[in-house]
Amino acid sequence: MFVVVSYDIVDDKRREKIAKILKDYGVRVQYSVFECKLDEKCLIRMKKEILPHIDKNTDSLRIYYLTEECKKKIEIYGLGEYTHSDETIVI
Repeated sequence: MFVVVSYDIVDDKRREKIAKILKDYGVRVQYSVFECKLDEKCLIRMKKEILPHIDKNTDSLRIYYLTEECKKKIEIYGLGEYTHSDETIVI
């Protein structure tokens, strides 16, 4: 499945930790946005790694699930390119 993960983390140390975790699962496309092509097990593992670092009172983490049809409609302006093939990454 293809997911977009975005976050707004107040604490610098926790924000860096989240980014480090996400780099193992996807491609950073903006400062606080990652695109990830994962199978169900990897998605579950990714969330288990990330969620303990989220402060629900001050932080925001969003995971958007994109269908194959949605992926075809991705538009990129300026810097950047489409980041994923149809292969699933298993870590």
